[in-house]
Amino acid sequence: MGDLFLVRHGETEWSRSGRHTGLTDVPLTEHGRDQARSLVPLIRSHRIGAAFVSPFQRARETAELIGLHDVRVDPDLHEWDYGGYEGITTVEIHREQPDWFLFSDGVEPGPPEHPGESPEQVGERADRVLARVEAAFANTEGCVVLVAHGHFLRVLTARHLGLPPSHGALFQLGTGTLCRLGTEHARPVIAAWNVRPPS
Repeated sequence: MGDLFLVRHGETEWSRSGRHTGLTDVPLTEHGRDQARSLVPLIRSHRIGAAFVSPFQRARETAELIGLHDVRVDPDLHEWDYGGYEGITTVEIHREQPDWFLFSDGVEPGPPEHPGESPEQVGERADRVLARVEAAFANTEGCVVLVAHGHFLRVLTARHLGLPPSHGALFQLGTGTLCRLGTEHARPVIAAWNVRPPS
C-alpha cells in the first residue's frame, strides 16, 4: 500500500470557537481558505492516484483550494455525529459532566436527523473508508488523499494502525494540516503528522 494523506479542512467559525461541528454544514473562514491554499506545495510534490472528500462544504472547498481534481465524495467521511452536543463546546459540556471525554464516552442523543454516534460507530465508518482506500491503491498508482474532519480522521488513524477507535484521542489534529500514513517493514506507521508549510 502507498502513502495515505489526510487533510483536515481549514478553519471555520465553529472550529475557531471550539464548538462541536458534526453535521452542521458551516463554511470556511477566510483564514481557513488561506490555510488550505498554503498546503498546495505539499500536495503538488506527490503523485495523486485517488482522492476522496467529505460531503460537507468545509471539506469540499478545502479539496478544491488545495488543487485536487477528480475527487470522489464519500458520505462515510463526514465528521462524528455529535448528537445532542452539536454546536456546544467541551467547556460547556464539562459544566454538567466534568469527566466527559468524547473518545470514551461518546455523545448525548440528539434529534432523529442526527441522533449521535458512539466511538465504535465512528470506527465502523472509518473501517469502510479504509477498505475503499485499499481498493483504490489496488487500482491506481500514486498516493491516496482524504479530505475530511478532525475527530473522524483521528479515529481513522487509530483504525489504520490497528488500534481501537478510542485511541484516536492520542492524535491531536489542527485545522488546515496534512498528515501522511505509510508503512515500515510492511507495518502501518505515521510518517508525518499535523504538517503545515513553514510560515
